[in-house]
Amino acid sequence: MGLEAVMIVVDNSESSRNGDYTPTRFEAQSDAVSLIFSAITQGNPESSVGLMSMGGKGPEVLVTLTTDHGKILEGLHRTKSKIRGDSHLATGIQIAGLALKHRQNKSQRQRIIVFTCSPIPEDSKTLISLAKKMKKIGVNIDFVAFGELDDDTTKKLTAFNEIVKSAEGSHLAIIHPGPGLLSDQLVTSPILNGDGSGASGGMGGAAEGGDSGAFEFGIDPSVDPELALALRMSMEEEKTRVEKQNKEKADADADANAALPEIKEEDEASQPLLNKDGEASGSKVDKKDDDADKMDTA
Repeated sequence: MGLEAVMIVVDNSESSRNGDYTPTRFEAQSDAVSLIFSAITQGNPESSVGLMSMGGKGPEVLVTLTTDHGKILEGLHRTKSKIRGDSHLATGIQIAGLALKHRQNKSQRQRIIVFTCSPIPEDSKTLISLAKKMKKIGVNIDFVAFGELDDDTTKKLTAFNEIVKSAEGSHLAIIHPGPGLLSDQLVTSPILNGDGSGASGGMGGAAEGGDSGAFEFGIDPSVDPELALALRMSMEEEKTRVEKQNKEKADADADANAALPEIKEEDEASQPLLNKDGEASGSKVDKKDDDADKMDTA
């Protein structure tokens, strides 16, 4: 994943009390939020994630952009006691956009991930206008739609996604109730895998009769999503470590070469080629040795 600033919007409306996801829709969202946070921050340590809710009396920013997982968990825990009312999708997206606008690192790509499991009260015209506005300011918006969705909700989300999506992102993942966890099914969606790595319209999975060699690491993400995610993150961490190690080695070699003193030849450093009498250096020593030999002979 690239450098991102991501606002995650959870649905804490009355519909999130439903138990068609284990143990409830809201608890399922909480697990999925933790998964998304880990994937984003491990993909790029400089990416940041914020959290807000869109149910109850109105949208509320729970955690501003951060790299602290503990703050996200604390925000989810506080929201658990505020499950009530209807969702306010359009207002929630607008507030999330404002939160991203005030991010400290302007090089971070703006992204909003919205969880929705309740009817959408806004009309199609309002949502289409909002989608055009968000695309104009360069904000990618992903939807995780889960629960018993009616045709009206599905049509509104699909129309919004068709307008706001771009080459860099904006996906719609519709996850129907099933035996698997919401977070497990989210691993195979394009929201965490990008284009071409999952089905945007449902549970995801391998084609019948496909062999394991067609999957990254030989693991089918739909069979063991946690293992697939762990392997991918491990590969990215190893790549980062190797790049850092190579850079440190190159810097160390450059410093060593810069600090290497100039080494002189032994004769060059100790004495000149000719002495003051114009004779070769060291010749007097040889002469003294000859005189000493002559004296002994005498």
